[in-house]
Amino acid sequence: MSYKFYTNSRKTWQAMFDAIQAARDSVYLETYIFLDDLHNFNFLRLIKEKAKDGVRVRIVLDAFGSLGLSKQAVGELRAAGAEVFFYSNFLHRIHRKILILDERVAFIGGVNFHQAALKWSDLTLQIRGTMVDSILRSFAKVYAECGGRDTHILIHQKKIILDQTRNWLVEHFPEHRSATLKRIYKQALHRAEKNVILVTPYLWPRRWFVRALHQAVLRGVRVEVLVPKVSNHLLGDTVGYFFMHKLALFGVNFYLEPKMNHAKGMLIDGREGLVGSNNLDFFSFELNSEVGVFLKDPPIVRELATIIEKWKNKSVLFDPHTYKPKLLDYILSPIVYLFSRIF
Repeated sequence: MSYKFYTNSRKTWQAMFDAIQAARDSVYLETYIFLDDLHNFNFLRLIKEKAKDGVRVRIVLDAFGSLGLSKQAVGELRAAGAEVFFYSNFLHRIHRKILILDERVAFIGGVNFHQAALKWSDLTLQIRGTMVDSILRSFAKVYAECGGRDTHILIHQKKIILDQTRNWLVEHFPEHRSATLKRIYKQALHRAEKNVILVTPYLWPRRWFVRALHQAVLRGVRVEVLVPKVSNHLLGDTVGYFFMHKLALFGVNFYLEPKMNHAKGMLIDGREGLVGSNNLDFFSFELNSEVGVFLKDPPIVRELATIIEKWKNKSVLFDPHTYKPKLLDYILSPIVYLFSRIF
């Protein structure tokens, strides 16, 4: 597998923009947030031009996440020849981020398309090689579920036998009772011997996840979690600090990053890694469709470790003994705790 990491939104958008410009046959996009407000990257215009030029453009957007995309913009895309579908399933969301060009190059990770994310750190993998076939198959499944009928894409739904001795695609579809992420995280935390490093913008862990982290600490594993000191969600921060305080007293080490980091990643003993779209929260584990890549190739895992180490070096260790709960914490914490115990 040929790969390249991108560590913030701007770098990712530039690489995606260049790749779309170079596409000759097809552009397949599936994402949670796609808005027409990126001042320096006019993806809407570029994709329309590609569709007008005869490039096969197929787009799947989440109906809630991309609610701000105007009907006019959608109409222009469709008028240009692009297919645009919206995924809507009440509580379930398409939180996946996939871009595939000419069925040979793919991007997968955490980056959305909206101006608010311009200065955020994030994590995206550009991939070439046989892994693209698995990503294409995964896109085809969601495309078909949303009503897509292009047989050129639907033919890719055939099952692929994944070689899990190396890098492999992680698919998570809770609405279809295929909650893969819970199994992956439980197994990874259980087999960790020395250290676990997690990166997430939001923290609302389930009971089983709290238990798995605590068990790892009790076995002598050093567990570290990188989170933004202040994210883009006030409620998320309130909930996150409640769980940080609780887990830090159990022995989990939290590092507060000075700027918003929207990346999602995991490292186990420096030998295995995961990069994808899922947060460490109730929504990703129980409701949202997610996608990622589980990594075992030493070079790519080492590069992921280097990226995370740079973020960690700019962070400050959270001290639960000096943290002073706010009034909102006292109001929300009992509700959050009860909710996490029920589900």
